[in-house]
Amino acid sequence: MASEKSIMWFRQDLRLKDNPALREALASGPTIAVYILDDESAGDHQHIGASRLWLHHALTALESSLNGKLLCLKGNSTLILQSLCAQHNVASVYSSFCCEPWRIRQDEEVREALAEQNVQFHQLNSSFLWWPQEINKPDGSPYKVFTPFYRRGCLTAKQPRKPLLTADTGKLVQINMPEAGIAKLRLLSGKSWEERVLKSWQVSEEGAEKQLLTFLKEGLTGYKNGRNYPSLPHISKLSPFLRHGQISPNTVWWAVANQEPTPDNDHFLSEIGWREFSNNLLFHNNKLPEENFRADFSQFEWEEDPQVIKRWQRGETGVPIVDAGMRELWQTGFMHNRVRMIVASYLTKNLRQHWRAGANWFWKTLVDADLANNSASWQWVAGCGADAAPYFRIFNPVTQAQKFDPEGVYIKTYLPELKRLSGNDLFAPWQAPQQSLLNAGVLLGENYPKPMIDLAASRKAALAAYEAMKGK
Repeated sequence: MASEKSIMWFRQDLRLKDNPALREALASGPTIAVYILDDESAGDHQHIGASRLWLHHALTALESSLNGKLLCLKGNSTLILQSLCAQHNVASVYSSFCCEPWRIRQDEEVREALAEQNVQFHQLNSSFLWWPQEINKPDGSPYKVFTPFYRRGCLTAKQPRKPLLTADTGKLVQINMPEAGIAKLRLLSGKSWEERVLKSWQVSEEGAEKQLLTFLKEGLTGYKNGRNYPSLPHISKLSPFLRHGQISPNTVWWAVANQEPTPDNDHFLSEIGWREFSNNLLFHNNKLPEENFRADFSQFEWEEDPQVIKRWQRGETGVPIVDAGMRELWQTGFMHNRVRMIVASYLTKNLRQHWRAGANWFWKTLVDADLANNSASWQWVAGCGADAAPYFRIFNPVTQAQKFDPEGVYIKTYLPELKRLSGNDLFAPWQAPQQSLLNAGVLLGENYPKPMIDLAASRKAALAAYEAMKGK
């Protein structure tokens, strides 16, 4: 009889280093490495757009790291795992825990199905610093506010485990199946934007490590304040690698925590804490991607206008900092965090479009599209989420640009048609003297749009809508 085998079921942990599930699988004996694209189970939360592009290249890099011994299949995960276990004398399946509601439902289905075959299903924590179940208030209920979650919950829990060494892949088993292969997943669209987006990234585990080292060397010092300035290097750009598991949060955490303590280091670690908080929220609130966290916002009157949303998506609002952000997103699959907040506030408050419209667009266009972070962050900006910014906190995109892009470096990078404007003329061209616009070659309504709305009037209307909601 053939010796018993294990399956390593890769999901959001596409790496060899610090991968507890992979190490445990290989320690148990001969192991089959599997990735399953299960679009049907994921439904509306399947990989689309930019994250699908990233996934293709992440799997390609992982397959290379595993010397070609990665079985990539498409279909129902439960049925595929059952079939593999039956055909190859598999005794155990190992995977990493995920927080998405559809994956939690899927895990229960897989566990029950494999139990019927006397196959053990082992889940390990490879994607988070703490299990979501570990971080609760003293009364056992989940946190709804970040600071106590992080300071009183996370930092008083056991320390995040130290990163594990790279697993020895010598026990991987080669399995050949005609229906298997990354190309068979059809993750690429073949459109020109894919090549453009990839120019900004090295989509591999090695690329993740290089990005971390670059950030430690060039971006961490000055991070606390510098992270707000989109033209400065004080951002890690690790989010897509964390999203797809090409680097672990433990590796990132300890790389920073092992350095001399500074306010910059502490602030960066708290941002890793926000990632944990968002996933904790999703774990305890499985309707977070669809429903307002604050129930009272069910009475809020959004103005849903597809044409308005389309102009925002295209970066044609007539507000330079907003348009620059939306064009950065389209060109690179990424957007600076400060600018994310500005464009989100503009959409949900000045334009009063539903936060789900913004979340859906980010889900399609971000290489770091993450269900927990995307849902929690959009609700936070819109005022209807956990620990949300007060609704009356409406970002003024002009003053935000003046403060955080004072020389206009970021705006001019993505709006070259405005590169000859300067100062307030650049931040609010609709207020610029006509001669200044002519000298800069800017024709409002022709080569750069007039603003969609009056900022002051739209702010007033948003606040009135909020007051009306409270009165219902």
